[in-house]
Amino acid sequence: RYFAVPDEWQHRVLFWGILGALVMRAVMILTGAALIHRYHWVLYVMGVFLIYTGIKMLLATGNDDSVKPEHNPAVRLVRRFFPLSSEYDGEKFISVQNGRRVLTPLALVLVMVETTDVVFALDSIPAIFGVTNDAFIVFTSNVFAILGLRSLYFVLASLMGYFRFLKYGLAIVLVFIGVKMLADKWLKAWLGEYLTNVSLGFVVGTILTSMLASVILGVREQARPGSSSS
Repeated sequence: RYFAVPDEWQHRVLFWGILGALVMRAVMILTGAALIHRYHWVLYVMGVFLIYTGIKMLLATGNDDSVKPEHNPAVRLVRRFFPLSSEYDGEKFISVQNGRRVLTPLALVLVMVETTDVVFALDSIPAIFGVTNDAFIVFTSNVFAILGLRSLYFVLASLMGYFRFLKYGLAIVLVFIGVKMLADKWLKAWLGEYLTNVSLGFVVGTILTSMLASVILGVREQARPGSSSS
């Protein structure tokens, strides 16, 4: 919304954004796996971080007006060291103005996509390590998720407004996985081989419940007298 990227150019940003995300996540996953293998207590740090992130999401106001890309450190760094154009030049990330090369707003969008993915990876990667320490499984699951995102992006973008409670469901999932990482030893002793099934059931059930609650509330609001059907 902030950059008002035309729909026909969003595919190009997504392609390069996903490619960069795969490279960065591979580095982060390999680094995380090496740290966990050498220092097991890193899992507890990740668990605490997930709990903190989940609680922060639950308490967030969710006001879109508070999102200010110009305050993004990476964007500010790019603005400081590279000349920028105020106008798009088709699908180009780099354009030529007055005989010199400049970055287009589309390049800033790409920077935002990459830095945002890093922020999300700080949540998602520790969450997956809460399920398995196998770096190959962690990476391949991220690959499939990211590659699927390119196809589902436009569908999700149009549907997110209908699932107002989804972020709360995701926040609860983050807290749950964080607690699981901290109490994994005791949970395994209590639930044994059923721990994975119970965890998966809780995650899926929480997400589906949040989506269903969003749909039901939306239908009820539309059914109220005086509500707009447009």
